Amino acid sequence: MSKNILLLFLLSFSIYLHGQIRKISEQGNGLINLERHQVKLNMFGPGVSYELGLFRNVSVSTSLGPAIATYSEGYTFGFAWHTRLRYYHNFKRRLDMRKNVTGNSGDYLSAARSVFWAPLQLSNNLDAPSDFALAFYGGVYGIQRTYPKGFNFTAELGLGYYRGDGVLDGYGPLFNFTFGWVATKRRNRKPVIKY
Repeated sequence: MSKNILLLFLLSFSIYLHGQIRKISEQGNGLINLERHQVKLNMFGPGVSYELGLFRNVSVSTSLGPAIATYSEGYTFGFAWHTRLRYYHNFKRRLDMRKNVTGNSGDYLSAARSVFWAPLQLSNNLDAPSDFALAFYGGVYGIQRTYPKGFNFTAELGLGYYRGDGVLDGYGPLFNFTFGWVATKRRNRKPVIKY
């Protein structure tokens, strides 16, 4: 119960914070590199994701899609609900190299949470009842690229703590890969040429 209240508070606070700092600019030229809202439809293992640009290089995202959880007690593969707080660390470098940052194309570090529910799992080797749940809490490093026609891929690799409900707890890695299409309009960003 308290986790649900905390999650609701964090979501409400991030929406409020987004409204308050919408006008913050980056690099003094009025551009904010993050998309304000980005919805992506995943093509592999159907899924959907939403990313909200908060400020400068920070966004929050949520998605439902396939993922693999492996830890000391075994593995599970199937659909998971992912929530992320992302910090994109290379927008300026990508712009300086005249590379695309449209559609949040960049590399990021993220605080991560992923929840795997038994009915949405396709395969596992866990000693678990039919109604188990497994939650990942940790950090991930990810890359995301969006191409001019809207095609997008995201790949994440992380390490963290797995807390089980009906299965044992443990530590281990998480891998997440999505390929899809960005359904929201993307702002065209041309690299700024400094004289």
